[in-house]
Amino acid sequence: MPAFMFEKISPPVRRGPIAPIVLKQRGVIGQILDRLVQARVKRNLRKGKGAIARDPQRPE
Repeated sequence: MPAFMFEKISPPVRRGPIAPIVLKQRGVIGQILDRLVQARVKRNLRKGKGAIARDPQRPE
């Protein structure tokens, strides 16, 4: 039989609404990478055929 025992303590009960999560602004490097990826995707879609390849900003 052990000489001492540990008492299990339950976590405190949360009361009230959960605080909203604040999104961090992306860094400059992340923004540059996003622009490069968007340009590459656009270029690849133009090479393909079909309705997806059309540029929605360009009047026909």
